[in-house]
Amino acid sequence: MHCLTDYDIKLLVALNESLRGHRQCTDFFINNGYPELAALSLAIQSDTDALQWLFDNGYPEFGVLSNAIDGEELAIEWLQKYHLDFLSVFAAACRQETPAIRFFVDNKLKVFIFLINTIQELLIQQSWDADDIHKIRRS
Repeated sequence: MHCLTDYDIKLLVALNESLRGHRQCTDFFINNGYPELAALSLAIQSDTDALQWLFDNGYPEFGVLSNAIDGEELAIEWLQKYHLDFLSVFAAACRQETPAIRFFVDNKLKVFIFLINTIQELLIQQSWDADDIHKIRRS
């Protein structure tokens, strides 16, 4: 199984920028052998094709992570069942669960704190967008 801790800090910083919408970072991942990081970034940003890519291409744990960040109970349980403790705590911190956030602060895991903050901001924006009548997609 893959974990965010498997990646160099420079890649995690680029992941943070990709989550912030900097397409050149997402393109860097795609063109330099890290398509899973591009897909994870896009999945967290609600791209269902990217989420499916993670499941179809050997990165189900990252797909489940994206769903766990969104608070999906089955995803949270899956991470726990397969003892993906770091990803489980990371998802909980993204959901603003205090003990999980404390873990990252206490262990001085700064790059992950940056990622968590960015994801929390993204989730707030997604929530606002879902309530904005001007941004609701009509079928």
